[in-house]
Amino acid sequence: MSSRSVRVLLSVLAGAGMVLASPAAVPAIASSAPVAAADVAVTDGCYTWNGTLSEGASGEAVRQLQIRVAGYPGTGSQLAIDGQFGPATKAAVQRFQSAYGLSADGVAGPQTFNKLYELQDDDCTPVNFTYGELNNCNSDWSGGKVSAATARANALVTMWKLQAMRHAMGDKPITVNGGFRSVACNSAVGGAANSRHMYGHAADLGAGSQGFCALAQAARNHGFTEILGPGYPGHDDHTHVAGGDGRFWSAPSCGI
Repeated sequence: MSSRSVRVLLSVLAGAGMVLASPAAVPAIASSAPVAAADVAVTDGCYTWNGTLSEGASGEAVRQLQIRVAGYPGTGSQLAIDGQFGPATKAAVQRFQSAYGLSADGVAGPQTFNKLYELQDDDCTPVNFTYGELNNCNSDWSGGKVSAATARANALVTMWKLQAMRHAMGDKPITVNGGFRSVACNSAVGGAANSRHMYGHAADLGAGSQGFCALAQAARNHGFTEILGPGYPGHDDHTHVAGGDGRFWSAPSCGI
């Protein structure tokens, strides 16, 4: 049985006031009252959190949380993926919680984690995006300006930012036409000499149902430090979004 099937089964049983006992399950609650599905901790195929995380916490559990709330840093900001639960991470968690109708206290507990479990596949990508979409260059993420592992990790953060942006735009599909490029792939398409595509940070978006300008405008709220769109040379036929150092937004035809 897949981890997603297990989560669905647990939710059903929780709604009936039942909790399955397993090595990974939380201790049974000694109460005759029904247990809300959102309060039942489960084991996930990608990553499983235990307990709660709040301001002052640190470590790998925090870093994994930061990856998934990277799309909620506030307008014009980018959340550091550093494993340190500071004020910026708390604010990002609060925005994520608000976006999904959860109690926005900035403390990541079972309800927050269970929502994240719903949103991720077993390879840790968000449910609406895949590694394949973010890499039309090669299969092993090699040949860029960073190691293959770093390029792939950067692409994962990019996907979670896109997932947040997709949800904010009414959960309409976002078309990704390209992402990571090796130096050779970047040269072949005439990319900029230091394109963020070669770091795994970037994605080129098709118009979809939203339109290029709406995508460029929304990207400002979801952790993208580079936004290039209509009116910027070579970008009238797509919207380019990327993370990374510095900030450069230019889509003059869209008021950016």
